[in-house]
Amino acid sequence: MNENRNFIIAFVLVIAVFTGFHFLYEKPKYEELAKQAQEQALTQPAQKVAEQSQPAAVAVISPEEAVKQSARISIESETVKGSIRQVGAVVDDIVLTKYKETTAPESKPIRLLDHQTSENGYSVVSGWKAANNCDAGSMPGETTPWQMHDGNSALTPDHPIILTWFNERGIKFERTICVDHEYMITITDKIINNGEKEIQLEPWGQVLRKNPPKSQGFFILHEGPIGYFNTKLFEGSYEDLAKSPVTQQTTGGWAGFTDKFWLVSVIPDPKSVSHIEYAQKNDAYSAQFSGAAITIKAGESTTYTHHVFAGAKVLRMLDDYEVKIGVPHFDLAVDFGWFYFLTKPLFYVLEFLHELLGNLGVAILVLTIMFKIFLFPMATKSYRSMARLKNLQPKIQYVQSIYKDDRQRMSQELMALYKKEKVNPAGGCLPLLIQAPIFFCLYKVLFVSIEMRHAPFFGWIHDLSAPDPTSFVNLFGLLPFNPPSFLMIGIWPLLMGLTMVVQQRMNPQPADPMQAKMMMIMPIMFTYLFASFPAGLVVYWTWNNLLSMAQQWYITRRMTHR
Repeated sequence: MNENRNFIIAFVLVIAVFTGFHFLYEKPKYEELAKQAQEQALTQPAQKVAEQSQPAAVAVISPEEAVKQSARISIESETVKGSIRQVGAVVDDIVLTKYKETTAPESKPIRLLDHQTSENGYSVVSGWKAANNCDAGSMPGETTPWQMHDGNSALTPDHPIILTWFNERGIKFERTICVDHEYMITITDKIINNGEKEIQLEPWGQVLRKNPPKSQGFFILHEGPIGYFNTKLFEGSYEDLAKSPVTQQTTGGWAGFTDKFWLVSVIPDPKSVSHIEYAQKNDAYSAQFSGAAITIKAGESTTYTHHVFAGAKVLRMLDDYEVKIGVPHFDLAVDFGWFYFLTKPLFYVLEFLHELLGNLGVAILVLTIMFKIFLFPMATKSYRSMARLKNLQPKIQYVQSIYKDDRQRMSQELMALYKKEKVNPAGGCLPLLIQAPIFFCLYKVLFVSIEMRHAPFFGWIHDLSAPDPTSFVNLFGLLPFNPPSFLMIGIWPLLMGLTMVVQQRMNPQPADPMQAKMMMIMPIMFTYLFASFPAGLVVYWTWNNLLSMAQQWYITRRMTHR
């Protein structure tokens, strides 16, 4: 009875590890979000409801229309297309040319930033403000009418732009904007005090975001407010910002908002003290920095440089920025999680194999072989133990039949038998325990890395970071209908389940009928669960099972023919 109870507990724990976040986290979270949305709709003030019912009263226009309605500075590089609104020098039009919304050939490129008059406004703006009650006149901000030096010249990696503006006190603000070949914009402000008095000014910059998309709800993935300051990573939520702002003071760091694959952040001068604040302002969320006050004497000038990142979270590029411009731990924008020290090196190994072999799926197969070679001595020892245990099945069943009414004596006799035959009944579990961190790290790599997005394998797998798109319900696409998501169980998950069944047949069978039935259920459970996992992970697990079966067959055959 105790053995049955212990096995049931172990079985439940194993299933919980893999299914917990699906059934205990995602579903309640989605239900809670739906409940909040419903409550918000019911309690919304009548005036606001009336305004929403009159679309003509709301100035919501398309990105293309917004570009036409205001003076713009074009941005052209290998990775981005877009523009900066000249009034205010607002960065609010960024399209990522290397990434598309879907794998379809006609799919549009990803639009990351959009003007604030759109439904999903997402922009970056920076400026100055007077400090310590200093009377310095008007300060540059979102409505400043900047003047260009070079007329209609576009901003390119080889051609920065220069903007100037004088306030009513004669203070000159000269802004130089540069863009690199990736996703970093550098903004350098030069302030010339032409007045007769000393002034104190504070630089600031902020990311504004309206109506952020709902989080995908995975506990292993953070989406929302993010930053690094005071040697710590900050990961907040939009819901928390709606309740109260988050403020910090730091030297160096960065702040912004992250999605699964994209990041928009402001990066203050890494050598100066800055005040960081996350908050909800009116209808938008903001991530803002305010620099320490800078004193500028009459007739003198000063400069201040900060950066804006708006693009894809390419890990190697983020690492390079930490070296080039001193932005601390920019790589933490990629959510590698608790096993960061394992996941990041694993990513670089997989990326190297990908570059070498030209196909990410093949790289996963080779990486699996490398894992098997690394674990070969331990796995060999485990499989030998399992083979001896399988040979002991007649003796084990004999002991169980004799002492079936005395569980304690049965356990003692079985332990004595294991000791005599030098068999460890738990030896087969050790490779699984070692593989668990590897499995989780590979899951993270495939799930959160932009480099894995839309990476094809062979045949019907066009995106290894997404689930297998086929389903047995419509005969893998032969029948002209799309089944519901919970029935999307594709070819690769079925192959994985089949390998699990074969593996079970090769291992010692439980003597207890209940345990045997539960073991038969496990491949079905895992097949259903893995159907929603990234296809690359299912390919890894299936290939790993095949290699394990080959190794186990070889070892068992050698022991049988001795």
